Amino acid sequence: MRAGSLKTTPFHLASCLAMALMLAGCAGSKSSGGGDVYTVKRGDTLYKISRQTGTSVSDLARLNGISPPYTIEVGQRLKVNSASKASSAKGASKTAKVVPSSAVPLSSWPPVGQRCWRWPTTGKVVMTYSTSEGGNKGIDITAPRGQAIYAAGAGKVVYAGSQLRGYGNLIMIKHSEDYITAYAHNDTILVNNGESVKIGQKIATMGSSDADGVRLHFQLRYKATAIDPLRYLPPQGSPPKC
Repeated sequence: MRAGSLKTTPFHLASCLAMALMLAGCAGSKSSGGGDVYTVKRGDTLYKISRQTGTSVSDLARLNGISPPYTIEVGQRLKVNSASKASSAKGASKTAKVVPSSAVPLSSWPPVGQRCWRWPTTGKVVMTYSTSEGGNKGIDITAPRGQAIYAAGAGKVVYAGSQLRGYGNLIMIKHSEDYITAYAHNDTILVNNGESVKIGQKIATMGSSDADGVRLHFQLRYKATAIDPLRYLPPQGSPPKC
């Protein structure tokens, strides 16, 4: 069943969408020992590990005695809070099955220009989208704390909260039966569940909730599958071309 085609309550829809995000973030996690230990790989950060394992950055730091600036080394074994991830997944899976983020191949992605999108904020893109296992399923943008975050398109807020570990204060907007955008690590959320929003409407402010620095993690999902936002957004600083 496609997340975009669910005809159910907003709560059930939000749970299903949250599960889709979790599947994307956890697909590449590797553990050893009893399944509650993560072995650091080249290119890992606490922020990336947080999203892969469902353990918040603060919990990772606390469990492993890591202090700012949160330096980790390749081969280091980190304790993770796998019980909370499993519990969240179990609760979400009771509502509906979702499509894993690798289920729609690149050849089946929608054509550029099919819908009108705008940048959710301005700033430096420090992490780009990746199709690799466990890779980033969106883009990460850094900017000053408190900077405005805008709806990338018109739609309806189907989730606004902080229950999904690794994403902090999170907003999800449904734009149609096929499209959803997600905005993670906000400082302040300015919209409510069920609220209709316009393209370019201010929905949040930039923050670092469940992240190791101030950033926005932005996802664009097509039929529940994360696709590369940079493929569909106009050049940064330019208005939408549709």
